[in-house]
Amino acid sequence: MDASRAETDPSDPGTAWTARLQRLSSRLPTRAKIVGGAAQGLMSATAAILAYLPTKPLGLQEGFWGSITAIAVVQSELSATTTSARDQFVGAAIGGMVSSALVTWGGQSVAVYALAVVVSMTVCWMFNVSSAARLSGSTATIVALVPHHGTVEWMMLSRIAEVGWGIAVGVSVVWLVNRIEKLVGSGNPTEAPADPGAESLK
Repeated sequence: MDASRAETDPSDPGTAWTARLQRLSSRLPTRAKIVGGAAQGLMSATAAILAYLPTKPLGLQEGFWGSITAIAVVQSELSATTTSARDQFVGAAIGGMVSSALVTWGGQSVAVYALAVVVSMTVCWMFNVSSAARLSGSTATIVALVPHHGTVEWMMLSRIAEVGWGIAVGVSVVWLVNRIEKLVGSGNPTEAPADPGAESLK
């Protein structure tokens, strides 16, 4: 099985929802697309701001990664959001641990970076989370190539913490929005159709 097929496995609820929403959105009229895009943008912006604001007090120097992660995981359906959140966290954890170990061993260099990407993606496939492979490679890129202050272990822990915080905020925002939508919908029930059998008994 190739990577593209693994990442679009129809048996995965989150992937199935995403594919279904993409098909439906392509058939929507322009006004519905604008409303849907605006709603997605508002949820994403809310999650990004909430993820960014507390990072400085928490001692996270690059809090924008929390915002980036929150935007990446936010989707209209909670199931798709949780699937994306899982991939984000697993990818960050595997890529961070693998790359930090290799950088500690061999230092920051192009050769170590390339090895970190290959090993990170291989580990994702070994643990049957191939959909997180690209994200692990992105994390390995940050740890292995980006200049940083302090130890590489601290950078890895900071990155995982920032991603984890962004995930928590993104999932919470989507859960809250879905909850409000259900409450609003239950408050406006549609009238049940008349039972023709009941009419015949009169």
